[in-house]
Amino acid sequence: MAAALDFDDILTEIGEFGRYQRRNYLLICLPVLFAAANSLSYVFTAGTPKYRCYIAECDADISPEYQTDWLEHAMPGTWDKHHQFTPATCDRYMANDSSYDQAGQCSSSQFLPQTERCNQFVYDGQEQTIVQDWQLTCKENAWKLALVGTIHFAGLVVGTALFGYLADRFGRKLVFLFCIIFMAVTGVAQGLAWDYPSFLVFALLNAVGTSGVYPLAFIIGVEMVGIRKREMSSIVLNYFYAIGEALLGLAAWLLHDWQLIQYALSIPPLCFFVYFWLVPESVRWLLARNEHEKAGVIIKRAAHVNRRELSLELLANFKQQQLDAQNNKPQQKSHEERKIWLAVKQVFASRTLVIRYIIMLYIWAVNAIVYYGLSLNSTSLSGNKYLNFALVCLIEIPGYSLAWLCLRKLGRRLSLSGSLLLCAITCVTSGYITLVQSDKATRNNWLVITLFLIGKLGITSSFAVIYTYTAEMMPTVIRSGGVGIMSTFARCGAMLAPFVPLLGGYYESLPLLLFGASSLTAGLLSLLLPETFNKKLPDTVADAIALGSKRIARTSSSSRCSHSPQKESNI
Repeated sequence: MAAALDFDDILTEIGEFGRYQRRNYLLICLPVLFAAANSLSYVFTAGTPKYRCYIAECDADISPEYQTDWLEHAMPGTWDKHHQFTPATCDRYMANDSSYDQAGQCSSSQFLPQTERCNQFVYDGQEQTIVQDWQLTCKENAWKLALVGTIHFAGLVVGTALFGYLADRFGRKLVFLFCIIFMAVTGVAQGLAWDYPSFLVFALLNAVGTSGVYPLAFIIGVEMVGIRKREMSSIVLNYFYAIGEALLGLAAWLLHDWQLIQYALSIPPLCFFVYFWLVPESVRWLLARNEHEKAGVIIKRAAHVNRRELSLELLANFKQQQLDAQNNKPQQKSHEERKIWLAVKQVFASRTLVIRYIIMLYIWAVNAIVYYGLSLNSTSLSGNKYLNFALVCLIEIPGYSLAWLCLRKLGRRLSLSGSLLLCAITCVTSGYITLVQSDKATRNNWLVITLFLIGKLGITSSFAVIYTYTAEMMPTVIRSGGVGIMSTFARCGAMLAPFVPLLGGYYESLPLLLFGASSLTAGLLSLLLPETFNKKLPDTVADAIALGSKRIARTSSSSRCSHSPQKESNI
């Protein structure tokens, strides 16, 4: 029987990150830009524009203006430090039937001090969202706008589970291409939606397609490079994701129309159908499926592009490996299935592991709710909401870099706890400033925004650390499924995130204080977890239970789980 093929050994011959891998890596990164933008497009397509009551006694019948000189007489509102009046959205002063002026010449004598609700509205005109098209105005309809975000996260849950299985069954490349095209088609359909229910249906389908683009790009990218380049490949892909989110803010700033935004994010990805001929299948997947001949063709092409020579011994080994794998496959599959179920039973029988994994589930949920909640809440900050959104997205780049540095220098436990506590301190401080300086006209808005950005940096770093940390605490036989369960649970928790900003309508600082309190408890609980840095990965449940004790031998850095667990959760 021939020696087992190890693709990492093959990469030492063809190059860990040569010209062939660099070209393909760039190709798979490009769709991630559009997946990131689509993943948060509802922030602007289902956003709330500026609007006020239509005042029949004063407004023009055709094309009334949002901002006029008489608004303060006709409706309640607030004044800012620049003496600019912001009218209430859904309330107006009752008309004084005993006093009438010419339209456009309104005065305080035409209105009584009592207020009433209105059912006709005048919009700012600088932004067109689904609110105008389907009259989703006032607090009684706010839940409908938040529901768009929840439907989106529901689609992510479905898509993550579905495409993870399909990628294992039919290959990374085909499912990756399907997700891109499906995301593009349903995104265009979302722009063509004729009413609110149809918009929700297409938003759900769009999220299902979007959910597969980033994870599969991640898998393809990590599986094409050598051990020393895995951390780099995961970090750079996250950079592309953050840039894609920021580009959404730029598109919304330039286009101002929800349908145009949707088309701009969805039509260009249709061009990626050419990847069928440009992007190769994952060699690791082909080897795992015993497709040694197809893998050999790709390896030879990579060696040619990278200007490397393959050894005769490696070339001769492919055919023998295929025959050996076919003979052993039924027995190996049955044995692996028995090992998985035995490990699951052992985990539930261990009080140590049950408590440990419950803590991890809570931390995952907090990460998801705070991470997405801060992104959604960014548009409610004072100042230019498009710029605020872009900054909150771009701050993820130093956040991922911070995680990368801390993982190497501080270990897993302190990196996770420190990131969460950083987020907690800044969110609570920002909420406290908002609470104390309740008058927006005198509030130090730049200080609030700065603290907000630091909080997003902290939670981004935490999210990056939690993937690695979780994989290193799981036994090998259930590591893939374990991280997958944690990630799915986090996405279920994220379904609550769109509703958290609604609390700001009742108590402005409440969302930030809630984010801070939950991050604080998660950060403290993480200190109860064992350190896994520079330790041998647990192969068995007994090894996982023993983590944190002196029985686990320290190993060299080559034994660390340096690859991203997002790959583990989808393979």
